[in-house]
Amino acid sequence: MKTTQTLLFLVSFILMSCSSKLPPLKKVPSVDINRFMGKWYVIANIPTFIEKGAHNAVETYTWNEKENRIDVYFTFNKNSFEGEKKEYTQKAFVFDKSGNEWRIQFFWPLKFPYLILDLDQNYTYTVIGVPNRDYVWIMAKTPTLSDSVYEGIIQKLKAQHFDVKLIQKVPQRW
Repeated sequence: MKTTQTLLFLVSFILMSCSSKLPPLKKVPSVDINRFMGKWYVIANIPTFIEKGAHNAVETYTWNEKENRIDVYFTFNKNSFEGEKKEYTQKAFVFDKSGNEWRIQFFWPLKFPYLILDLDQNYTYTVIGVPNRDYVWIMAKTPTLSDSVYEGIIQKLKAQHFDVKLIQKVPQRW
């Protein structure tokens, strides 16, 4: 990542941790980290500047036993299905025993909150948000979600005071 992009990314995520007058986000009660691992297709999001124009966005989580963390690998094609392939690696640290809150590290030493807001019982879809509600990711184990499931997620996000007008579907074609 270029220095300017890195700086903008850093400032963006520092700001997401700022306090809000809204109530704290409601997270799922618990997460089985081993079941959560694997490939997740990004169905929709309020994108960071890096993710704008992403196609075929996929986030892959792998438990790193040696380091006691989650290795995160994020890929997408820029601006089209045939666009330049972008790849980013990150580290995630489970923040509490329930597994519903992580700290994501894009680069040392900074870690940012990553809250698991929704997760179906079969681990087929999940919703990740940040405390100030500036970013959210709707992800699934398959490249698509049914319209009814997607609309249900949007309604839950609206109830948690996300600006759902900012949520954009991520084109997926496999």
